[in-house]
Amino acid sequence: MDKKQNTKRNLVYTLKNRCRVCYTCVRECPAKAIKIINGQAEVLNERCIVCGNCTKVCSQGAKVFLNTTNEIFKLLNNEKKNIAIIAPSFPAEFKEISNYKILVSMIRKIGFDIVSEVAFGADLVAKKYREIINKKDEKCYISSDCPAVVSYIEHYHPALVKDLTPIASPMVVMARVMKKKYGKDINIIFIGPCVAKKSESDEVDEIITFAELRDIFEQQSITQKNVEASDFDPPLGGKGAIFPISRGLLQTAGITDDVLEGNIIVAEGRKDFQEAILEFEDGLISNQHLELLSCEGCIMGPGMKTKGRHYARRVLVNNYVHKKIQNLNKSLWEKEIQEYYSSIDLKASFSVHEKSLKFPDHSEINRILKSMGKLEPKDHLNCGACGYVSCDEHASAIAEGLAETEMCLPYTIEKLHKSISELAITNEKLTSIKQALKQSEKLASMGQLSAGIAHELNNPLGVIVMYANILLDEAQKDSEIHKDLNLIVEQSNRCKKIVGGLLNFARKNQINSSKVDLIKLAEQSTDAVIIPKNISVNINHEDLNDKIATLDSEQIIQILTNLLKNAIDAMPQGGNIDIILDDDNENIIIYVKDSGVGISTELLDKIFEPFYTTKGIGKGTGLGLATAYGIVKMHKGKISVESNNKPQKGKTGTTFKISLPRFQ
Repeated sequence: MDKKQNTKRNLVYTLKNRCRVCYTCVRECPAKAIKIINGQAEVLNERCIVCGNCTKVCSQGAKVFLNTTNEIFKLLNNEKKNIAIIAPSFPAEFKEISNYKILVSMIRKIGFDIVSEVAFGADLVAKKYREIINKKDEKCYISSDCPAVVSYIEHYHPALVKDLTPIASPMVVMARVMKKKYGKDINIIFIGPCVAKKSESDEVDEIITFAELRDIFEQQSITQKNVEASDFDPPLGGKGAIFPISRGLLQTAGITDDVLEGNIIVAEGRKDFQEAILEFEDGLISNQHLELLSCEGCIMGPGMKTKGRHYARRVLVNNYVHKKIQNLNKSLWEKEIQEYYSSIDLKASFSVHEKSLKFPDHSEINRILKSMGKLEPKDHLNCGACGYVSCDEHASAIAEGLAETEMCLPYTIEKLHKSISELAITNEKLTSIKQALKQSEKLASMGQLSAGIAHELNNPLGVIVMYANILLDEAQKDSEIHKDLNLIVEQSNRCKKIVGGLLNFARKNQINSSKVDLIKLAEQSTDAVIIPKNISVNINHEDLNDKIATLDSEQIIQILTNLLKNAIDAMPQGGNIDIILDDDNENIIIYVKDSGVGISTELLDKIFEPFYTTKGIGKGTGLGLATAYGIVKMHKGKISVESNNKPQKGKTGTTFKISLPRFQ
């Protein structure tokens, strides 16, 4: 039996604008004829067995089969006799048409000269099948009436091609009956529920599905009301009308699949028919005949348009067959069966078209699995979310270019979690950098303003200090004038100190780097500050790997003394100060921790601003931390602060962290 030539047209394809990342079609495709490219499913025509599973399971309607109604109209317009042969599953589709003769007339109105039923061809196939099965030889066969199953075996289990029952399908047999009856100068169009029929045989000129037939009715405004009932053209079918339901072939042939009496296994649907083929090939059930269907009966074919449930459709077919058998002219039927059984060829031949996936090297599979974090057998979840039965099968498909690593749901979720974590860290760093930049911009503008003010004040202030001291020396020590001048000198010196701090904050001082011992540097800083007796200062350098660094020691001591003074002021009742020295490969890290009252959250953003101080009037200039900030930035380092002024489990205090490059 010649295959219908469909090399130039894809019978099943994807509407890309509807495809979503669900992999349902991959999971439901028995031939793994779906290739995932950038998350979208593409049907591989050369591997597809046209079972139509993907069109049935795609909730988005992204998988569709080729519409051939235009080809039908071309045939109807030529001068040949046009014959429609209808699959016996039609009662399950057209449930709204109670009288099947109305449907026959509706089909005639499209332009068909003859409308006949494939059920007669099914009767002939069943008779031939019974003859083969009842032979006494030990050979067991696989049914060949489902074109999707036949194509699957030809492509992916070529060793079983010889075991296919050498009988043509009811559609092909009925086409031969029509040619015997009406001659070869005819057009034969099959109408049924199966998409795979579109590629089955060249003996039928064109195939449309019931869904396409409904579209034609709608286009031509053909309804039940504008036709008169007419019966099928002979030869009429008999019990073969039960063919499209489960075990239809066996029931038509009068063969039992009873466990005790028969030796036939019936398997329907994607999973079951594949499993039956595998076990037959492995020799586990090689002593059993197989009746296989890709769908759960032809009544569940992908070419059905109306939504219907399996058993409800089965009842519709049963009711039709029951009435049909009651009204059948059995003597005429038997006569026609005998006539065509002896006069036409019922045989079919099948050929190997092997297209099995070639498994890549085991090392390549392992490499792909490792890239998805599957390092050990316990990591192989085999959850099937990707559409493949196992992780190994998925990895093989990736190696063959049919799949992507992102199809693995556990891997993708883990990758997503990692990305979210990395994004959170990045956002945190970005926020920190943004705050630092904002602070730098603020300090830079304030620095320029401060430098201008300090420069203008410095000269007149120097004159005031000089003449105040001269007058102080000349005044009598016990006089009121001496006291007033002494106050002027003290406050002038304080102003000079403030101006000096402003200049120190504003100007870009150069760094005088030299090798320093960090431990001694910390000790010098504590020695430069008067430590009250109720405060203890501890220097911790246990985690310091290398105590030598290249820094400007004077400026670093200035930072530490400022921080120590602030810590002392924050602990009027006493407490502890810890100076912790740490490092990594490139940076030295200094922590200054105190157990003081802490700094409130709303004030943390202001502490590095010039003139900002929480101390009382006359007790602080507000330039210590601003100067420290400037020195750290000149060293290309970072300074940050954490503080808690709301006791939690008895803990308060402030921690300053200074990170500086080891070498300047």
